[in-house]
Amino acid sequence: MAEGNQAATAGNTAGAQRNRLWMIAGTAAALLGAGVLVQVLRPTSAYPDAAAAPANPAAEQSGKANVADRPATHRPLARVNRQMIGWDEVADECMARYAQEVLDNLINRKIIQQACEAQGIEITDAEVNGEIVKIAKRFNLTVENWLQMLESERHLTPAQYKRDVIWPMLALRKLAGDQVTISKQELERGFIRNYGQRVKARVIVLDNPRRAAEVWEKARAKPDEFERLARQHSIDPSSRSLGGSIPPIPRYASGPEEEALEKAAFKLKENEISSVVQIGESRFVILYCEGRTEQIVEKMDQEIEKILRQELQEEKVQKTIAKVFQKIKDDARIDNFLTGVTTGNDKKSNPASAGKIKQTSATMPGAEGLAPKARPAAPRTAK
Repeated sequence: MAEGNQAATAGNTAGAQRNRLWMIAGTAAALLGAGVLVQVLRPTSAYPDAAAAPANPAAEQSGKANVADRPATHRPLARVNRQMIGWDEVADECMARYAQEVLDNLINRKIIQQACEAQGIEITDAEVNGEIVKIAKRFNLTVENWLQMLESERHLTPAQYKRDVIWPMLALRKLAGDQVTISKQELERGFIRNYGQRVKARVIVLDNPRRAAEVWEKARAKPDEFERLARQHSIDPSSRSLGGSIPPIPRYASGPEEEALEKAAFKLKENEISSVVQIGESRFVILYCEGRTEQIVEKMDQEIEKILRQELQEEKVQKTIAKVFQKIKDDARIDNFLTGVTTGNDKKSNPASAGKIKQTSATMPGAEGLAPKARPAAPRTAK
């Protein structure tokens, strides 16, 4: 039995580490709100085929032209039989597909950069590389393996990771001040959240209170048919396909919606059905309790406390970072000419001051040599 407990403890610890791994990897990406990482494209012709004629058509047709010597917007990028695909045609396609997300990404990076400049904050290559070493070490990986994993699972190249995740994360930490303290009560709640009993439940999610009341009457009359009712009526596709089955509900989860769900779940006894619970502006749930999970880890030892403290610190820092980022975004005037929308402080132009922040080639937004290829947005949800 002891061996089983140890294995379960190790599994819980590993799971918590994996959650924090993706939490750390995606912190700044989530704040920036754009996963598409492409270079800034110059305005292009409305007629993609109307590229400038090559200086030496015969040489280009023979494949011997030195296209690298041509201006970027005149450079052919591919040839299909005798028909060229030019830079302008590719640029137009990229603008049509990704321009809004790319521009949002660049705007947000510029906001962070200007806030750093205003406060004289400097982020160096050494700090960026040191943070990557620290994160990789935390999960018992070499830097090389960590970067390879990010590239294969998150589609982030090392250059993109440094520029679009690590640099903004470090910059926002300095802007926010990342010195946080964790109280004894917070540790105890964190232990219960991660290792305590949870409610095993099924759920029916609806978006109309009248409809929720009707389904609740049916569930109360025939609780044994709750799974069928979930498949028939729930609007949540992931749980509906499983007959309303959801992951066990813990105590002290963050967020008002999770708190409302938790409060209702822990009032239930096995085989009981909750009342209709509102968990959002237009979300109503009905819970069916299938019992409780067994609490295998009974006591918080030093190893678990260390893991918990680190996790809670990350959570606190992220909340602070989110508030700081929102404030500097609200204080900045942004004229988005692509969408025709102006946001932020109309009285403040927020010009960038010069010479206060070191522009390191591997980390600064728009740094030379870091233009990654256009691609769809990478997933940013934790795994």
